[in-house]
Amino acid sequence: MFLGKKIVVVLPAYNASKTLQITYNEIPFDIVDDVILVDDNSPDNTIEVAQAVGIKHIIKHAKNRGYGGNQKSCYNKALELNADIVVMLHPDYQYTPKLIHAMCSIIANDLYPVVFGSRILGKGALKGGMPLYKYVANRFLTLTQNLLMGQKLSEYHTGYRAFSAEVLRKIDYERNNDDFVFDNEMIAQIFDAGFEIAEVTCPTKYFEEASSINFSRSVKYGLGVLSVSWGYFLKRTLGITKNIYKHKY
Repeated sequence: MFLGKKIVVVLPAYNASKTLQITYNEIPFDIVDDVILVDDNSPDNTIEVAQAVGIKHIIKHAKNRGYGGNQKSCYNKALELNADIVVMLHPDYQYTPKLIHAMCSIIANDLYPVVFGSRILGKGALKGGMPLYKYVANRFLTLTQNLLMGQKLSEYHTGYRAFSAEVLRKIDYERNNDDFVFDNEMIAQIFDAGFEIAEVTCPTKYFEEASSINFSRSVKYGLGVLSVSWGYFLKRTLGITKNIYKHKY
């Protein structure tokens, strides 16, 4: 615990067997109470590795539900365990667990209810090996989203996030897409509910075993992100909420 808050780390996993051990070893168990791993029907031995390292709460999807579907199972289980703070950490070791202290401290001290680990602050993305086309797309999408959503985040696309349980209970994340655009729908829900998001500088690593979506899926993701942002803009400025995009926030 930290300042009396129960901290649960959730690991949305897919083919994470090669990186799970090193990720798990860096989790700061001086403050983390529980770890949950949800395996999205991986064809590798992620489950066996999770059991070997000692993860107590393991869920395996009978079929692949997608990145968003995986997170839904993660958050549902964390709330079931009465978490006060939930940290979503990729088990592919792209983000360091060493920032969990800092992220949870911000929430536990009631400074902000949501904290993102940003790869863009401090130039961490390019230094860590992010492909140039992904960096450019990230910057373009983030600029567009900030303009449409009236915010000033350095990036909307990080996979390293911490939430107070209050936020997860307030927003209806179950309504969201089961694919990668889930993350941005969740951001829209957070802002729509009146919560604020803090950011901390996060180094990142790009290597062969780190998860990444291909170009065609990146394009699909980008279009989904723009749709979410336009939907939020229309609701914020004109009060229009009907049929803006398929998965409303």
